[in-house]
Amino acid sequence: MSKPFEQDKPIYIQIREKIEDQILNNQLKEGDQAPSTNQLVNFYKINHVTVSKGINQLVDEGILYKKRGIGMFVADGAREKLVSKRKDSFVEDYVVSLVQEAEKLGISEREIIEYIQKIKGSDMR
Repeated sequence: MSKPFEQDKPIYIQIREKIEDQILNNQLKEGDQAPSTNQLVNFYKINHVTVSKGINQLVDEGILYKKRGIGMFVADGAREKLVSKRKDSFVEDYVVSLVQEAEKLGISEREIIEYIQKIKGSDMR
């Protein structure tokens, strides 16, 4: 986990996303215990309520589940749910605007694909 937070996004969302990223990167697998609220509070030196809000969103989405008195655990199917959610978000946040701008500029689908292939094959990452 890295410490710094972005200034333009609520911290509870960033906490949630850090846990989501650990699941997506297979650092946390189904059935694994997630970091506790207290661990996150102590590590990031932030308010307990802030951490709880991010964690509770993951519980509400079925990504994490609580074992009373033990902690939070990664739910079955959590990674697949996150991949699906992030793909939908990717399309909405990037692909829609890409297609709209390409249409304005008269860029064909084939040209878009060629640009993507060119970028993936270069060191521009």
